[in-house]
Amino acid sequence: MSGQSDVLHLTDLTSSQVNEAVRGRTVVWPVGAIEQHGPHLPLSVDLLLAQAFADEIARELDAFTLPAQAIGARSLPQSGGGPHFPGTVHIAGDTLIRFLRETLSSLVGLPLRRLIVVNGHYENEPFIFEALEQVREQGLLDSTEVFAFSWWSLVRDSFTDAEITRFPGWHAEHAGVTETSLMLRLRPDLVTDERPDHDQPPRAGVYLHPVDAEKTTTRGILSTTSGSSAALGEKLLRHVVDEATALVREGEGLLLPSMQPDHQRTTLERQSTAQPGGQYL
Repeated sequence: MSGQSDVLHLTDLTSSQVNEAVRGRTVVWPVGAIEQHGPHLPLSVDLLLAQAFADEIARELDAFTLPAQAIGARSLPQSGGGPHFPGTVHIAGDTLIRFLRETLSSLVGLPLRRLIVVNGHYENEPFIFEALEQVREQGLLDSTEVFAFSWWSLVRDSFTDAEITRFPGWHAEHAGVTETSLMLRLRPDLVTDERPDHDQPPRAGVYLHPVDAEKTTTRGILSTTSGSSAALGEKLLRHVVDEATALVREGEGLLLPSMQPDHQRTTLERQSTAQPGGQYL
């Protein structure tokens, strides 16, 4: 990986240092969860992956990171195995929105230029976006760029087509080949030797009750772990970090013209060539 320098931690700053340190800078906040991930992965997968992606993105952008948020939305049967497996710690969706909204409101009170939120838990995503919308409606994001995404949302179809056989969709990749590979790359000490598969991944966007957990999962796994490797984890990690940094640096048409790097450069060039009367050479 590029950028081997230590990550800049916002929490290492003192109160008297923080305003000047983050002024005009980027802050990255990982948001994860404590959730079951089958018999081969720890409860901390969503937390560790969000933090790892945030750290790598922060290194590339010379940004500060916040500690990862550990408690997320409830696990659902069609995307995380649901409440049938012990270990998941969650809060209700409306509570999570309120927590995120109040945290974001206080965070953007610092003079940072850009906030990046990296989500590692499938069920968190709509609540993160809703909290950001509520903060935006309060007018608290008027001077701040915000990029919020789940890490898998940045994985291109060309990557999954080339690297993953019979890709089931991200909702069903819970504890599957991608998360297992990433954990083999990042924390192999926490991965057991078991590699269970589930040959009937659930359909996306379907809520079922009651659910037979023995049919919808294989011991909490929704797809396959076969083919997992640290090498695939490294490829995936690099791919997501490259996509994230390109999204931030280039904007990809998502930012207002006044915020786009090309516009900023053009404005500076025009200012540097302006004559005293306001005419441009």
